[in-house]
Amino acid sequence: MATLRPILLVEDNPADVELTLAALRKTQLANEIVVVRDGVEALEYIFSEGQFANREPGAPAVVLLDLKLPKVDGLEVLEKVKSHPRHRATPIVMLTSSREESDVVRSYHYGVNSFVVKPVDFKAFFEAIRDLGIFWAVLNEPVPGDF
Repeated sequence: MATLRPILLVEDNPADVELTLAALRKTQLANEIVVVRDGVEALEYIFSEGQFANREPGAPAVVLLDLKLPKVDGLEVLEKVKSHPRHRATPIVMLTSSREESDVVRSYHYGVNSFVVKPVDFKAFFEAIRDLGIFWAVLNEPVPGDF
């Protein structure tokens, strides 16, 4: 049986973190959910550096990445991850409140797998996160092995 890959949530807004975690828990996914609060922590986790140097190896099942982050923004995280050969196949979903066309275009230019605007409505947000969790952690077939 394959080891379940964790879901990496990169979000600095505490309310969005709690709502996202609640939605993912409601799906009863068995995947661990790792939360980091800024772009530096996200890069350290993905590249197994800094405070995450001793974590279990392997890519997350999906990275749910906020666009507007402290220290290093989501676009820079996306660009660094997708430009690295070992992490190019890591699924990244930009999960943001931005509807700016330039953010959408730049995200796809850097290789984002999906761009999702956070619904303002509580129920719609909850359902969107639930659906993302099920798709990326259950339905999506990841690249085999420890890439």
